[in-house]
Amino acid sequence: MVRVELPFHLQQLAHVGREITVHVDGAATPASVIDAIEQQFPMLQGTIRDYATGRRRPFLRFFACEEDVSFAPFDAPLPEAVASGSEPFMIVGALAGG
Repeated sequence: MVRVELPFHLQQLAHVGREITVHVDGAATPASVIDAIEQQFPMLQGTIRDYATGRRRPFLRFFACEEDVSFAPFDAPLPEAVASGSEPFMIVGALAGG
């Protein structure tokens, strides 16, 4: 089980609290975690990654073990602490402006 922390707007769409857990088959990667989220919470499909391109939405960032993994390949393995559930995979709403 992988722990995932969601930003407020995704919590509201999915009717869940800040942290959810999802079962990931195989290696824990950003793509497999997002696949599991979208399978368990269909209302979040297309909110984390674009339907057409499969890329991360522009104003979302991904963190694992306090490291920004937003620009890492979607198939790159996440740290063992995230894969084992001891640390969360964090999806954070990015701020824009000056």
